[in-house]
Amino acid sequence: MVHVLHGTPGVEIGGLLTSFNADADRVSMHAVRRALVEAQAAALGLPLTSVELPYPCSNEIYEARMREAVAAAVAARYTHVAFGDLFLEDVRRYREERLAGAGLEPLFPLWGRPTPALAREMVAGGLRATITCVDPRQLDASFVGRAFDAALLDALPPAADPCGERGEFHSFAWDGPMFARPVPVTPGAVVVRDGFVFQDLAPAAAS
Repeated sequence: MVHVLHGTPGVEIGGLLTSFNADADRVSMHAVRRALVEAQAAALGLPLTSVELPYPCSNEIYEARMREAVAAAVAARYTHVAFGDLFLEDVRRYREERLAGAGLEPLFPLWGRPTPALAREMVAGGLRATITCVDPRQLDASFVGRAFDAALLDALPPAADPCGERGEFHSFAWDGPMFARPVPVTPGAVVVRDGFVFQDLAPAAAS
């Protein structure tokens, strides 16, 4: 999404916003370590704003923390916030409703793009990512830890969205045309938690 926004006339990217499980020090759903997200932001040349969430986190607490983040962004004179949503109408509607009247306008730069073609386009364009989380109710657990590449796209079952839009999988992008340099990672343990399968990634020394 950052790569697409960079090429959009009239759009200047001011920073990134990510929610973290404050207890685990990891991204809330993807379970990626904070250090990797910070390295990712540095390689993108963008400041990172963190929304700290407890675990477990109720929807009421989540929405309250996000309202605080939105208010801070408005105070800092941001005008828009971009989401990578692709086709889930209920998710888009939720975001639009929560932002109504808040002072930030939502952008959906990838909305409506056919996901089979989009996934192939990202791979062909040089995106390099690792699957960090799999929902085994939708996708075989063996996909966790795999590279997001053409071989993975070929192996996905027909019911799985190639971009994981229904939550089949989540990933960590560590190289691509939007990065000034790669974010080297090394795989750690595979963990099953809360019904999901996670591949831990740790920072690795640059080659």
